[in-house]
Amino acid sequence: MSTRLFLPLICCVAWASSAVAEEPLSAIDWLSDIAATPPARPLPSATEAPVAQSAAIEQVTVQPLGAPSPDAVGLLPHAVTGLQADLWGTSNVVDLSRAINAVPADAIPPIGDLLEKILIAELDAPLGEGRPGQLFLTRVDALMARGAVEEATGLIERAGITDTDVFRRFFDLALLTGREDRGCTRLQATPGITPSLSVRIFCLARNGDWPAAAVTLRTAEALGQVSQAEIDLLTRFLDPELFEGEPPLPRPDRPSPLTFRMLEAIGEPLPLAGLPLAFSHGLMRPNTGWKTRIAAAERLAKSGALDPNALLGVYTERQAAASGGAWDRIDAVQTLDTAMKRGDRNAAADAMAPAWQMMKAADLAIPFAELYGAELAALIGADQPVAMRIGLLSIQSEEVALQAKSASAEDQFLIDIARGQPETALPGNPLSQAIVDGFATPSAALSSAQQARLDDGLVGETLVLALAEMPTDINGDLDNLVEGLSLLRQIGLEHVARQTALYLMLLG
Repeated sequence: MSTRLFLPLICCVAWASSAVAEEPLSAIDWLSDIAATPPARPLPSATEAPVAQSAAIEQVTVQPLGAPSPDAVGLLPHAVTGLQADLWGTSNVVDLSRAINAVPADAIPPIGDLLEKILIAELDAPLGEGRPGQLFLTRVDALMARGAVEEATGLIERAGITDTDVFRRFFDLALLTGREDRGCTRLQATPGITPSLSVRIFCLARNGDWPAAAVTLRTAEALGQVSQAEIDLLTRFLDPELFEGEPPLPRPDRPSPLTFRMLEAIGEPLPLAGLPLAFSHGLMRPNTGWKTRIAAAERLAKSGALDPNALLGVYTERQAAASGGAWDRIDAVQTLDTAMKRGDRNAAADAMAPAWQMMKAADLAIPFAELYGAELAALIGADQPVAMRIGLLSIQSEEVALQAKSASAEDQFLIDIARGQPETALPGNPLSQAIVDGFATPSAALSSAQQARLDDGLVGETLVLALAEMPTDINGDLDNLVEGLSLLRQIGLEHVARQTALYLMLLG
């Protein structure tokens, strides 16, 4: 009710100061301001006895005795990833963080998928210099930047919330996945974390204590502890009825997840375009309009941050509401999906080409191939050129290649890549020559710098640096491709090397 904001100012709120840890090298810069910034105060002199400046509890980092380093925490064991436990070797944590952040957000899917596997793998903590836990935060940030919010949340839950830096990410992930109540509950149960005023007010309101939220806001405003932009947003969040008919608030240049969620709550959602990828998860909730969820799902699927089956689930919720753009893609995929479920070879063959062209044009070829590639090759025949190429882009590419028959030199080259045996490049095709060179004897194409790092035991650092330098299309540096393919094969990542080469040949 509208009287909530006019409660008398009956108290002042004292906030405990907390030391804000130095932020590690990060791939993101849109985290919410979770921890209250302490007021500046002079340090005691060397001869002055330490005297407490406040009765408030200072922030502490909590970790059980004998607990493993968070840098070693992962979601996938060695048996699943196939990565060696000592992948990081003696690498310096700062160097590793820089290498991870250097992998471009638009890395081709095989490279992006491998990086994500590395980020969530159980690996020994690096033995080089660096603050314990810094690599863990870098991994979480890189996952968030790539839209892998469930994986980032899983890492934090496995490691435990030990300080403000970790909680800050946990809270934002809760906001982005529609679990804000869970974040507020965890805030209450986490000692040593002094929330910023915006977070405090937001959580009071989410817990139903509107009077306390209103008093806190007005107290903070009177003491000058919040900006005018925060006051405007929080006031509308607490009582949007007062502002019906008013023009919307100015759009922030770099919204945090907290700002994003509050704007959505007051009926002023931010447009998807221009938002960091992870924010798309916040638009995937059932109460969001279908068209908005389609756009969010496609954006996440392009980056590999959404399971293809989840994209299909959004696509097949109902019949296309109109024509053109996404609606035509949805209609084409629904037609193919129906034919595939019926096992109707002729209908599937008719529906395959238009669906493939539309999905490829929308940069959704890989999710499409994962959904239908192997099945199309089995139903229509791996010797059918379009079905074969879709199948070669799927995870079952080698199985498809074993059944395929080539109708051209280019098709045979693709089949040879999938079998790991590309020996003769296509005439006048520099990309195919680079692939042949990369699949020559492993280590033959490695640079001297790569070989030196491998000799020093810096396998993981060498690998991530190679991923960062991999070309994202056929116009990239083919020397880096040769070295990258050779390195992938030398350290046992043969399938990634094959999928990288196939992607560049078919979609690069």
